[in-house]
Amino acid sequence: MTLILENAAIATVDADGAEHRSGHVVIDGDTITAVGPGPAAVPGERIDAAGCLITPGLVNTHHHLYQWATRGLAADATLFEWLVHLYPVWKRLDAGITHAAATAGMAHLAMTGCTTVADHHYVFPQDSGDQIEALVAATNRIGVRAHLVRGSMDRGESDGGLPPDNLVETTEAALLGTEAAIDAHHDPARDARIRIAAGPCSPFSVSEDLMRQAADLARRTGVRLHTHLAETLDEEEQCVAENGCTPAEYADKLGWLGDDVWLAHTVHLDSPAIRRMGATRTGSAHCPTSNGRLGTGIAPVRDLLDAGAPVGLGVDGAASNESGGLGEELHQALLQARQRGGPTALGVREALWMGTMGGARCLGRDGELGSIEPGKLADLAVWNLNGLRYAGIDDPLAALVLGATPPLKLLLVGGRTVVADGELRTEDETAIAGELAAASRRLR
Repeated sequence: MTLILENAAIATVDADGAEHRSGHVVIDGDTITAVGPGPAAVPGERIDAAGCLITPGLVNTHHHLYQWATRGLAADATLFEWLVHLYPVWKRLDAGITHAAATAGMAHLAMTGCTTVADHHYVFPQDSGDQIEALVAATNRIGVRAHLVRGSMDRGESDGGLPPDNLVETTEAALLGTEAAIDAHHDPARDARIRIAAGPCSPFSVSEDLMRQAADLARRTGVRLHTHLAETLDEEEQCVAENGCTPAEYADKLGWLGDDVWLAHTVHLDSPAIRRMGATRTGSAHCPTSNGRLGTGIAPVRDLLDAGAPVGLGVDGAASNESGGLGEELHQALLQARQRGGPTALGVREALWMGTMGGARCLGRDGELGSIEPGKLADLAVWNLNGLRYAGIDDPLAALVLGATPPLKLLLVGGRTVVADGELRTEDETAIAGELAAASRRLR
């Protein structure tokens, strides 16, 4: 069936930054076939989107969906304090809890304009069931796309790491688990709903051996690499003391910079590290709200963009960003960039680019996602800008980025309706909330 969205403002986020004050998008099956000004001159089912703004679906480049079951804990802690508080809770995680938390998290992300979720799952307690399958099942229930990062930790407290010893895997088990997830679930196809990446958690919870071997495994199997890096000054001080170099230099030494890598946070980077990330086209998942919640600092987004590094947006785990939505990260990214670099440090269109095409580049999906162009997948957000909150704002992109996150008239993933008129259409929200509440009680 041909579906036509018309009478809407459109921000294509294509290479030319084309926009239409009133235009149309034509969808055939799961693919965009036309976009332009005015009405579409083709037959099909028509949806009147007057008063709305159509953008590409938002791309979330960093999340920990299991943390939806542990929101609100250690509310006034530093990152290391927060982790020490939460690790004993997370060791009771099982696949059922992960599934309930991931389903709720993805549902809320969809309600805030997100069509693709990169989830970094690194907690695998013994006898906890198939954690990756639990995430796959949640993805299928909600109907978004997912890049599931099979994380790992093999460096417990007895080896100088931060997590307790009973929450880490052996290096061999971590690598075998990662390869099993790739074999079972990774889909390299253009229209893939599930892809897998390799993701040792962080330098303070992972051995050098695991970092090196995970990179070798990822490149042998053709998947991408992801880890936390340079999030806090504590991390930098520990890395310098143990390795004689900064986290960015450590990553470079281990083969962890490149156009198949994206790194979460990258807050504390010096000028050589920024230039190196740009030269290697290493991606950065910028998580402004989480960084603010934990007080870790403000990432040098303007400098990374100027250096040529892909920069996307991330919500991060809901235990360090209890609101859990992606639309508001457009707003927070702009505010933090201007706090760091002044009023010209990031524009509203650049914020949208980061939330769409920048994220698609981080995930290696910019050929299929991130912009509204013929031939790309029909992952679209139709934002409803009618009503009091947006009345009088002439620029619809300013309304989206500077104002409160608008409700969705429609969210499409591959042309399929996931949200309509502000309501989730693939699952029952009340039932999901009940599942999450029960899982959270059981975990705590």
